[in-house]
Amino acid sequence: MNTNNIFEKIHHDSNGAHQILTMGKDIHNPITVNNWWQEQQGVTASNLIPYRNLSGFTANGVEKQNLLFMMNTPKMPFAIDRLLFSEGENQDYPTEGTIWIPTSMASTSNISLGDAIEFNTGEKAFSLSVSGIVVDLPYGGPFSNNARIWMNDSDYHKQFDTMIGSEQYMMALRFDDYQQSANYWIEFEKFLNGPYLESKMEYVDLYSFNLIINKIIGFIMIAFGVAMLFISLFIIGFSISDAILTNYKTIGVIKSLGLTSRKISATYVLQFLLLSVVSIIPGLIASTILSRVIIESSLSYLKSGKHLTIIQDFRITMLLAVIILVIVILTAFIYSNKTRHVEPVQAIKYGMSEFANSKLNRRLNNSNHLSNFVNLPIQLQIGIKNITKNMKSSILIIVLTAITSAILVFSAVMLNSFISIKQNTPAFGYDSSHVVVTVSNDATFSKQQFEQFLRSDERIKNHAWLDQFTGVLPNEPNQPLNIKVDTLEGSFDAAGYETISGRNPVNKNEIAIGLNVAKALHKNLGDIVEVYIEGKQHHLIVTGIYQSIANMSNSARITADVIKVYNATYSASKQSMINLVDETLSAQIVDDLNNNFKSSVKVDTQQTLLDDFFKVVVAVLIIPLSVIGILFIAVTFIIIFSVSRINVRKESGTYGIFKSIGMTSNTIRWSITSGILFLSALGTIFGIFIGVKVIPVALQSILLEYGLLELPLAINWPVSIGLSLLSILAACLGCWLSTKIIAKTSPRILLVE
Repeated sequence: MNTNNIFEKIHHDSNGAHQILTMGKDIHNPITVNNWWQEQQGVTASNLIPYRNLSGFTANGVEKQNLLFMMNTPKMPFAIDRLLFSEGENQDYPTEGTIWIPTSMASTSNISLGDAIEFNTGEKAFSLSVSGIVVDLPYGGPFSNNARIWMNDSDYHKQFDTMIGSEQYMMALRFDDYQQSANYWIEFEKFLNGPYLESKMEYVDLYSFNLIINKIIGFIMIAFGVAMLFISLFIIGFSISDAILTNYKTIGVIKSLGLTSRKISATYVLQFLLLSVVSIIPGLIASTILSRVIIESSLSYLKSGKHLTIIQDFRITMLLAVIILVIVILTAFIYSNKTRHVEPVQAIKYGMSEFANSKLNRRLNNSNHLSNFVNLPIQLQIGIKNITKNMKSSILIIVLTAITSAILVFSAVMLNSFISIKQNTPAFGYDSSHVVVTVSNDATFSKQQFEQFLRSDERIKNHAWLDQFTGVLPNEPNQPLNIKVDTLEGSFDAAGYETISGRNPVNKNEIAIGLNVAKALHKNLGDIVEVYIEGKQHHLIVTGIYQSIANMSNSARITADVIKVYNATYSASKQSMINLVDETLSAQIVDDLNNNFKSSVKVDTQQTLLDDFFKVVVAVLIIPLSVIGILFIAVTFIIIFSVSRINVRKESGTYGIFKSIGMTSNTIRWSITSGILFLSALGTIFGIFIGVKVIPVALQSILLEYGLLELPLAINWPVSIGLSLLSILAACLGCWLSTKIIAKTSPRILLVE
C-alpha cells in the first residue's frame, strides 16, 4: 500500500502526466498538435519541449550506452511533470555549464553532484557537470535504458545548433479525469483526419514499470506471510493441545470440584489474548521499521530530498492488529474447547481419556513396533522415535523448512536470473548477439565501409541491422495502440530473437507481435493486422507472438522489406548486431571497431549493455529479498526451538532414564537433532521444488501485465542449494539449543518431572 501511496503522492506532487507525446516534423506538425490540446477543456497540456537524441555518455571514466533525450529545459516549475529535486538546489533552470539528471541514472552509474559527464554528438564531445539529481517519473524508473538530461538553453543551442539531424519535440498531457482520455483522442483523431502516428507513452505503462519490483516483493511477502500466520496458529493449537494433555489429570480434578469446561477454556483464551496484546505491539513497530527499509531500498529512485514520504495509515495498522487478535482468540477458543471432552473419572484414573489409554497400551504391547530399527545405532533409534511419536510437530517442521527454503531459493534464482541475464536474453525479448554497434553520427558514418570491414573480418560470423519505428495499430472501439516496431535488415533468427508461438517474420507481408499487442487486438497466428508505420498503411500476416519485458510486449517485429514497399531506397542503419565465430573475442572486436569508426559509432558487448540495464533491478531487489530471507530464517529458528522445547518437556522422564543408564546429555541431544535434521532436509527438498517451479507459476498473473508469459530463470544450483541449507541449519540450531535443558538437569529431576 505504501508503494502505491508513494507513487501516487509523487505523481500528484509533480502534477504528473497521464500521457507523453513525442514528435518530429515529418508526420504531424508539433505546433498544430500542441495548440489543439492547449484549447481543450479538462486537459492540461505542457508547452512543446525541444530535444535532441544522443546514444550514450561517459561518467567516472566509464562509457555507458543509453538513449538520452537532451532537453532544452523550460523555466521551472513546469505546468506538468514538475521535477522534484532529490539532490541539489531547486532552481528555475540549470545554470550554464550544468545539467540535471534523473535519480535512476545517478544511482546506476554512481554519479554525484558536481561530477562531470561527457557527451559525444559524433562530431564533437562536450562535458557538463551535474548540479541537480531529480525525480523524473516518465524516464527515471527501473527497466529504463533512457533518460532525460535537462540542459541550460544556451548550452543546448551551443552544442546542437550545428548538429546534423532534426530537432524532436516532447509534450505532456494531464486529464482532469483520466478515464475520459479515450473520448478526447476520438476528437483529436477526427481533427487529424486519421490516427496519431507518432510515439505516445501512457500512464498505465509509467505506473506499471515503476511498481513491478514492489509488486513481486509484495506478492512474496503476502503469500509467505499468510503461510507463516497459519503455521503460527498451528503452534498455538499445538501448545494448547499439549497443555491439555499434560494437565489432563489436573483438569479432571478441577472439573470434579465444579469448574465448568467454559471457564477452563477461558483460561487458555485469556492467556493467548494477553500474550497477543503484548506481542502484536512490538510486532507492528518492527513491521514499520522493516517496511521502511524495504520501501526506501526498492523505491530509492522516487526519493525527493533526504527521505521518502512513507505514509503509515494508523487505521489500517490497527485493523490488522484487531484481525490478528481475533484470529488468535478464535484459534485458542477452538483448541481449548477440547476440555469439554475431559471426563473427571477417566482423567483421575488414567491421566488421559480411556480411548487414549487403550491406544497407548496397544502401542506398548506391539513388540514389533520398532523391530525394523533394532539394528540401527541407539542415537538414530531415539531420533526416529521422536519423529514418529510427535507426528504433528514433525509435519510442521517439514512445512516450515519447505517455506523458508522456498523463499531463499526463489530469491537466489530471481537475483541470478537478472545477474545472468545474458543466458536468457531471447526469453526476455532481446537478441542474443555478441556485439552491438550504435551509430552515433549519421553524417560521418558510411554503412558501405562498415560492412566491408565486417565482411573482411574472419572473426565475424554474421550481422544484422536494426531500426525502430513507431507503429500505430487501430483498435476499435479503444484508443489506437502506439507501439515500437523493430525493423530488421537480416535474419531475426540469426540475431537470436525468439517467439513463444509461431515464427519470426521473413517476408514483406509478415509481422510478429508482442504478447500484450496480441491480447489487446485479439489476434492470433495467421490473422491480418492493420498497422501504420511512418504514416504508411500496411496489412500484414501475424506469423509469431513473442514475450518481451521491454515495452511490456507492446511492440512488433517486421523485416526491412516492409518499409521498402513505400521507400525503395530504405536501408536500416541505426544499430548493428554482430555474432562472432568465437564469443570470447567480443572485447577484442569492440576495441577494433571503436578504433576504426570512433567518430561515428559506439560499440559494446551485449553483456555490457545488459549489465547496465539490469543493474538497477538487482540493486533494488537485493535488500528486500535479503531482509525477507533473514526474517524467515529467524522465524524458523524460533518456532522449531519452541516445538523442540515442548517435545523435550513431554519426554523428560524418558530422557531421565537414558541419562540414568549412562547416556550422555550430548548423545541424547544429537539423537533428537538428527531427527530434526532428517525432517528439515526433507522439507528443504520440497522447498527447492517450490522455489524453482511453483512460485514462478504463481507469479504469472503479475508477469503477464508486464508482457511475460513466464519468468525466464537462470538457476545457479550450487548457490541455490547452499542457501536452502540455511533452513536446515536454522532448524538444527533451534533444536540443539532447545535441548540444552537436558544437559543442565539432573536425571533424578527429569524422572520426577
